Amino acid sequence: MNVNATIIGQLITFWVLIWFVMKYVWGPITSMMEARTKRIADGLAAGERGKHELELAAKRGSEVLLETKHKAAEIIALAEKRASEIVEEAKGNAKAEGERLIAGAKAEIEQEVYRAKEGLRQQVAELAVAGAEKILRREIDAKAHTELLSSIKNEL
Repeated sequence: MNVNATIIGQLITFWVLIWFVMKYVWGPITSMMEARTKRIADGLAAGERGKHELELAAKRGSEVLLETKHKAAEIIALAEKRASEIVEEAKGNAKAEGERLIAGAKAEIEQEVYRAKEGLRQQVAELAVAGAEKILRREIDAKAHTELLSSIKNEL
């Protein structure tokens, strides 16, 4: 066998193999590689977007947390203010109730003093009548002399 013919035969077979690979195999392999490259690039981009969104979400979360803390502080301040208002209102109500009780007690004391004065006037009038009766040695009719007794009471 001739070496040159073998090399030429192998060369022709090689060229047929190259043509067959280029025509039927090379296109699908390159398209699969391009698709895979595109999927990898999309995955990396999605990973970067996810990382960026995670950072944004963390930032928004911290902002919401800070805002919530501020609102909580405002609510606590309002609650403390309302509590102090309620305490002041209760103090005012208690003071007004105390003043009302004091005024009632003073009015009751004045009534008791008036009743005591009237009782004392009555007793003084009776003593005066008794003294006058003893002086005159006769009995005075209280019903007949009520006007006289009233004027004596008023003078005392």
